[in-house]
Amino acid sequence: MALTTSKILPLGTLAPDFSLVNTSGQMVSKNDFKDANALLVIFMCNHCPFVKHVLDKLTELIKDYQEKDVAVVGINSNDISNYPDDGPELMTELSKQKGFTFDYLFDETQEVAKAYNAACTPDFFLFDKERKLVYHGQFDDSRSGNDIQVTGKDLTAAIDAVIEGREISSTQKPSIGCSIKWK
Repeated sequence: MALTTSKILPLGTLAPDFSLVNTSGQMVSKNDFKDANALLVIFMCNHCPFVKHVLDKLTELIKDYQEKDVAVVGINSNDISNYPDDGPELMTELSKQKGFTFDYLFDETQEVAKAYNAACTPDFFLFDKERKLVYHGQFDDSRSGNDIQVTGKDLTAAIDAVIEGREISSTQKPSIGCSIKWK
């Protein structure tokens, strides 16, 4: 497992387009969420211990924020030929097992991950109503084995600020996780 921190995508950057297949076989694009108050794009995968560590709390928070008109997508960009645990069939299983209420998308070509400058899993990108990047950082300070409770406080503070129309600090801690498994 290679530990990686997220790379810089400048705040204010417009959300890159995407059109990817979800776990139900349907195409999902950025434009499907054009009326939402915010868009959260999460680069994630099935096998990463950093994703597994936050996944239950993340899934719970997503349900709460979807009720507040925050659109959410999870995107798996890993090379499945070398990491078959991240394949679409197992994405579908994980989605059902965890009760995902968001689209879990497969980025087979890895072009979307490259457009977002995604580097690790999990990697969180929060865009405001105009789809400008306002937060690119960690879920919280918790990591497997550091005895800090998983709360999602960093991400939730950013989402709350967007919903309430408040400015988000430009001082943001990068995500830390497994590197995206490039082809």
